[in-house]
Amino acid sequence: MLQVKYGRKMSIHTTHLNVRPVRAFSDNYIWLIDSPRAPGSLVAVDPGDAAPVIFELQRSGASLAAILLTHHHPDHIGGVPELLRHWAVPVIGPEDTRIAQRTRTVHEGERCELPDLGLSFEILQVPGHTLSHIAFWGHGALFCGDTLFSAGCGRMFEGTPTQMNASLIKLRNLPPDTSVFCGHEYTAANLRFALTVDPTNGAALEYQDSVHRVRAQGRPTLPSTLGLEIRVNPFLRCDNPTVVTAAEIHADKSLQGPAEVFGVLRAWKDQFR
Repeated sequence: MLQVKYGRKMSIHTTHLNVRPVRAFSDNYIWLIDSPRAPGSLVAVDPGDAAPVIFELQRSGASLAAILLTHHHPDHIGGVPELLRHWAVPVIGPEDTRIAQRTRTVHEGERCELPDLGLSFEILQVPGHTLSHIAFWGHGALFCGDTLFSAGCGRMFEGTPTQMNASLIKLRNLPPDTSVFCGHEYTAANLRFALTVDPTNGAALEYQDSVHRVRAQGRPTLPSTLGLEIRVNPFLRCDNPTVVTAAEIHADKSLQGPAEVFGVLRAWKDQFR
């Protein structure tokens, strides 16, 4: 049986992982992490659909060793029951009764170790998209579900602007070379909004050109890096004067602090086409 350990915060590995994207539904990504220690063993992050995961495992001759879940939405957990029919593996996720198949619960500040696989992740509580949403951070990688997207962020289905803004600031404070593995291919649409908020942002304009080329080739825009996101993502820049001014013009009023700016931006994005 795979050994799983939990502990308090400590230094995180910086060795970058080999991570495979598996597409699901219209725009989801399921991430498969190759074990650095056990070749042929993979960890699935947010497997909303079992079929593409099973296909990739059979294609590559690999086996499933564990499942990591960031939140309870069906497009992130829907494949878990079928995967468990094929592989009896730990299912590690947040404390939430809506995740029926969870076998291990992790909380903010804990470090979830999979020592047999050579993997170790710090748990970050990031409420906003959902109240129990978590992210996994380790080995230079961030698996953030639907909290942070490239050039954007998730909708607030359960949380408040104050909670979501605080969660994004928590992620913004991670090392800038962190690779960002989020749950959806929303980058092109997010950049259209980002450049509406900040139309002269040179980094966002360059990124938009790159994204168009990558998508024309049918390749994922992900992972991004946190350093890039800090430059182009308006939801990580709610204290930036240009972003604040754009939000105030849109709201037609003065805004008091980054959380209020975030709330205006998120509502604006919700109606953006």
